[in-house]
Amino acid sequence: MAHKTSLYDKLFTACNYLFFLFLGVITLFPFLNLIAKSLSSEEAVISGQVGLLPVDIQFGTYNFVITDSMFLGAFRNSVIVTVVGTLLGLLMTTMSAYPLSRARLRGRKWFILLFVFTMLFSGGLIPTYLLLSGIGLVNKLPVLFLPAMVNVFNLLVIKSYFESLPDALEESAKIDGASNFRIFYGIILPLSMPVLATIALFFAVQFWNDFFMAMVYISNPELKPLQLYLKELLASANNIFMRTDMIDVNSAMNASPQAIQAAAIIVATIPIILVYPFLQKYFVKGVMLGSVKG
Repeated sequence: MAHKTSLYDKLFTACNYLFFLFLGVITLFPFLNLIAKSLSSEEAVISGQVGLLPVDIQFGTYNFVITDSMFLGAFRNSVIVTVVGTLLGLLMTTMSAYPLSRARLRGRKWFILLFVFTMLFSGGLIPTYLLLSGIGLVNKLPVLFLPAMVNVFNLLVIKSYFESLPDALEESAKIDGASNFRIFYGIILPLSMPVLATIALFFAVQFWNDFFMAMVYISNPELKPLQLYLKELLASANNIFMRTDMIDVNSAMNASPQAIQAAAIIVATIPIILVYPFLQKYFVKGVMLGSVKG
């Protein structure tokens, strides 16, 4: 009987591996198709010959994309928003989560209720726009990250992680004369690297991929982030050939609109993909430990 159970377990595990391998492969198909289009000649792309492998390989499309002034400006804006937004978001979220994780905080349950309330209800798009316009943030880069400094879901995950740390650490530090700020920066944060790395990844992906905030609050072309640039490129790629500020005209004329779209998407995706290997070892551990206690 034990032998049969072991055989069934192995069979079940093998089926799981095959199933998820299948899902992973079909998930990669669109990405591989984009890479193939971005490397294929104009004739091959327009005639529909390109599948998962490039046809008549050329690199002129990438040369055009990485030298395009509008793309470079949008890329720079996205990097600034992502880096500054992630750092400030982590700072504000951890500083909000720490006192909420301490049972001695008076009115703690009411404060938590106020934060959770904002997850369910908001003032709406128009009042928010009027508020941000009134304080002078519209058409400025900070409007893309300041309103999103404290994500309540991230706050609750970090709060639960802080609650899982032994109280004896804080008590012994207080006996040694450490202040609350010293305990927070010197003890709590260094012990919370898994959850902080996980939440940093959440923030980075959020800021890097967001285009709606820019579409609503940014009209200055010089301040548009990369995702809004891509949205407009996908909506009207043919208009790119009518621009007068193109650096590499020959590369643009030898590429199809679909190839330019594909190359821009690939170049925009690579930076955020490169972040994952550095944070992957913290990811599962941070989410699991941060969600043990409610």
